Amino acid sequence: MTALTSQKLWRPYTQMKTAAPPLEAIATRGTRITLKGGRELIDGIASWWTAVHGYNHPHIAATMADQLMRMPHVMFGGLTHAPAERLGARLAALLPGDLNHVFFTDSGSVAVEVALKMAVQLWLNRGETGRTRVLAFRGGYHGDTMGAMSACDPEEGMHRRFGAYLPSQVFCDLPRTAEAEAALDAALASHRHELAAVIVEPLVQGAGGMLTHPPEVLATVARLARRHGLPLIADEIFTGFGRTGTMFACEQAGIVPDILCLSKALTGGTMALAATVATTEIFSAFWSDDSAAALMHGPTFMANPLACAAANASLDLFETEPRLDQARAIAARLADGLAPLDRLPGVRAVRVLGAIGAVQFAGAPDLADLKRRFVERGVWVRPFGDIVYLTPALPIETGDLDRLIRAVTTVVTETARD
Repeated sequence: MTALTSQKLWRPYTQMKTAAPPLEAIATRGTRITLKGGRELIDGIASWWTAVHGYNHPHIAATMADQLMRMPHVMFGGLTHAPAERLGARLAALLPGDLNHVFFTDSGSVAVEVALKMAVQLWLNRGETGRTRVLAFRGGYHGDTMGAMSACDPEEGMHRRFGAYLPSQVFCDLPRTAEAEAALDAALASHRHELAAVIVEPLVQGAGGMLTHPPEVLATVARLARRHGLPLIADEIFTGFGRTGTMFACEQAGIVPDILCLSKALTGGTMALAATVATTEIFSAFWSDDSAAALMHGPTFMANPLACAAANASLDLFETEPRLDQARAIAARLADGLAPLDRLPGVRAVRVLGAIGAVQFAGAPDLADLKRRFVERGVWVRPFGDIVYLTPALPIETGDLDRLIRAVTTVVTETARD
């Protein structure tokens, strides 16, 4: 058997020929990952930002075990069930404004696809054709499926090689300056009759490089979208559920988007589940005696009962445990611990927002070497591009958080001085 034919698993974002063999995880607990052989790593990124309560929380595990024995899955076409009904009602109550209509899917990318489809079909249902594009922002990332990829940064994003294959969207810079605001306003005006919506990641462009912007910038985006009569889609797949210090990032700007996407931490990192939530105004465009006006989407595992049960258990923990206080405490510790790195000649910027801390190098580092050095220090940190970042579970113990910060400061300092 050759090295080529022996590779049975195809791994994400990985050149399979040259990548180092992956580490084998055999167990998780709290904020620790146990590897084959017994070694433990402190997880600094909560499994791609999902394990917001840490791993194996007993309340989520018990709730899932009970649901597993009752009904792990049933189709959502023509049937309903209590876990989905309860979760939909709870999300509507938690979200700002009248974001009251919840469409469940099974991944963040698909939640974005549904949001884009909602926006396009909204105009069709209103009798307007030609509105098939969205305005998105440079530095953004919205997922790996076709529509979602088309709204990612077209030059610096990981999907730029697919450019000729993707739908054509309109891109602007976030309005951080008066000039950028004027440019956005002009783009919305000139493309208004072909645009279906505006899409934005509130406060943090995550996979685009942990690029942060203040609430005022988000408020400006919302104001301009409304001025030009366009629905605003807020992609809170990364930022939702306490990561920025509030339950949802939109709250900090005092805005209510027309459509909002959720996933990742929705189930506390236990099951695949996502939601696209719309306001009553959006929903009303699909409320009709005409069957052709119905939203034409229906994932097989939509509103999976086991995943909905896990999500309800996760929301229980936000009600009974001090997650938002924990996020704010993490923010203070990250700001204090990472600040000295900003003075290093090889570091371009240090950014902290809520329970997110990022260090940006002045140049592209050797990612494989960085990953190896983090593992040597007993932590699981996965840098990408020119970024090293921390997004730990919110209830992480202070000692573990400090170990993560020390590992980052040590590795970054060594790398920046090389």
